Amino acid sequence: MKELPKKFPEYSLMYKNLNQKVRELKNELNNIEDKINKNEIQIKIKTYQKEMNKIKSNFPDGFFDNNF
Repeated sequence: MKELPKKFPEYSLMYKNLNQKVRELKNELNNIEDKINKNEIQIKIKTYQKEMNKIKSNFPDGFFDNNF
């Protein structure tokens, strides 16, 4: 089992904020009909998810599955 990273609280908060932002953008994506804006939102979602995956890789398996 992996140990928690040294900057555990900061990473945990960052992950939580990114997760919340992704959920908000997905809701916004459903309400937009303009293709240009949809593409921009999809790019933001992918970027945030990449950052979430980087953070997630520093923690033990399943850590964020139960907490967020």
